[in-house]
Amino acid sequence: MDKVNAAPIALAFPWRDYLEMTKPKVVALMLLTALVGMCLASESWVPLNALIFGMVGIGLMAGSAAAINHLLDRRIDTIMARTNNRPLPKGRVKAPQALAFATIIGVLGFAMLYLWVNPLTAWLTFASLIGYAVIYTGFLKRATPQNIVIGGLAGAMPPLLGWTSVTGDFHGYGLLLVIIIFTWTPPHFWALAIARKADYAKAGLPMLPVTHGDEYTKTQILLYSFLLMVACLLPVLVGMSGPLYLLGATILGGWFLVRAWQLKYQPDRYPPMKLFLLSIWQLMGLFVLLLVDHYLMVWL
Repeated sequence: MDKVNAAPIALAFPWRDYLEMTKPKVVALMLLTALVGMCLASESWVPLNALIFGMVGIGLMAGSAAAINHLLDRRIDTIMARTNNRPLPKGRVKAPQALAFATIIGVLGFAMLYLWVNPLTAWLTFASLIGYAVIYTGFLKRATPQNIVIGGLAGAMPPLLGWTSVTGDFHGYGLLLVIIIFTWTPPHFWALAIARKADYAKAGLPMLPVTHGDEYTKTQILLYSFLLMVACLLPVLVGMSGPLYLLGATILGGWFLVRAWQLKYQPDRYPPMKLFLLSIWQLMGLFVLLLVDHYLMVWL
């Protein structure tokens, strides 16, 4: 009797490709800012419903927006070297599958926020999804070199979403956190756009370095860096944060300003990709400082 080698049959599900479509690193940074918004809105510990369902719901809807971004940009991603290995351009995930995935996690996130957090947070998060996935990706990105300035508001919303998750209401302090990220976004993204200028030009996207040149874009980055430093001091001016945050924000803002100046006047010493990476660490540092400073003020 012949032996039959029966190998186990495994269903191949490309979960890594679906995870990649949610842009997990970007979403993680957004969730950090949302968590800080929650903590600043709380007198002590964040309520469990906001902490668990709020973070998961916001994360799912942010992942949905990122997946829609992948879907709408699949033709452009095929052209650009930075993105041509993404799941959709390579055919590892088909467009209908991507749409179904984005819809499922988006609806799940919205339901979670609406039922177990509060309707205001659910609708604000939905508005952010539409702002990023539809208005920015579908229209602004292809229409104007100021795309990231206008569309950056959607990406700046997470700390306000964290705030409303706890309070169920708007507050000026939550909006101050939005202003910080809104001001941070243009220099952060324009540094990347300078580094990837050839890709954007090849894809026909009117990014600022493509339409106005590198030097003009570097000047804008430097000017926004001044504006960002002012915006980062607003929490101290209104009494939202104390000396620790003031010291840290001043150091981080000054450091970024010096590097932006070097990008403009000493480009060989400090290239744009370094400024792009520095901006990520700067934002993380600012929000960690806000968090630590808040609990020091609460406990001391």
